[in-house]
Amino acid sequence: MNKLPELSIFFPFWNEEKNVAKVVESAIPVAKQIAEKWEILMIDDGSSDKTNEEAKKLARKYRDVRLISHMPNRGYGAALKSGFSESKYKYVVFTDGDRQFDFSEVVKFIEQIKDADIVIGYRKVRQDKFVRHVLMNLLKIWDYIFFKFYFKDIDCGFKMFRRSALEQIMPLRSEGAMITTEILAKAKRKNLKINEVDVSHYPRKYGSQSGANIPVVVRAILESFILWFDIHNKRI
Repeated sequence: MNKLPELSIFFPFWNEEKNVAKVVESAIPVAKQIAEKWEILMIDDGSSDKTNEEAKKLARKYRDVRLISHMPNRGYGAALKSGFSESKYKYVVFTDGDRQFDFSEVVKFIEQIKDADIVIGYRKVRQDKFVRHVLMNLLKIWDYIFFKFYFKDIDCGFKMFRRSALEQIMPLRSEGAMITTEILAKAKRKNLKINEVDVSHYPRKYGSQSGANIPVVVRAILESFILWFDIHNKRI
């Protein structure tokens, strides 16, 4: 596999003190293998544990690792927006910072990005609680009804972008979980080519998920209506 000329990698973190070091340090050797120039961004979204402290240690230890901190917590969408805006290279990839993905599978994305603007992962076997499976399927139905698109795994936290694609869909508005729907809805509107690739998914060992919390779900629904209104009225 030929190396990418340059690659920005970022990981959103929220209360992942036991995961942040393993996520970043396992990504560094992969980054060296797949890109001539690379950077790793840690997006700490207002963690209340020691995530920020651990991330600061990593930023001091490794030259090409940077920390972007939110205070207070703003939401998953806000973390992704910071990752996109702070990334500086031609290709951008992110995975969630909870160690449920194997970053070395980024090689699959690199193969697919050759003839695509965006590559999104789909989990072959999703290792989540039943309620999250239900929410995922409801999201698929919701997005098909309101935004007229269908993908195997809309909210999979492993995606790769060309910088040129990001420039066409930014700025992004959503601060919560509806960020993935906004990305895909805008990409569809811009006729960007999106490829899908299968990825492995692992059970969470440390930390807790917030995607099924009632406030998160309500916020996502409200953001979805705002997004639909903006698209319907050609504001974006």
